Amino acid sequence: MAQVLIRQLDDRVVEALRARAKAQGLSLEQSLRDLLTAAVRQGNDLRDELARLRASTPAAGRCLDVAALIREGRDGR
Repeated sequence: MAQVLIRQLDDRVVEALRARAKAQGLSLEQSLRDLLTAAVRQGNDLRDELARLRASTPAAGRCLDVAALIREGRDGR
């Protein structure tokens, strides 16, 4: 397992993180591990969602008939 050292954190930030960990019944170290793991997971979820949206939209450079899309949307009501 890797180790990370973060320098020059504001004392108030560390105290807030320590209080958060204590409220969760965790050590500061475990709480920080959980926070970092969740941040990576959220980043991956966001990338997956963006890829899904990108796949569902027309390719760049494709010419769209905007008037036809508006008509289609109106007719679909």
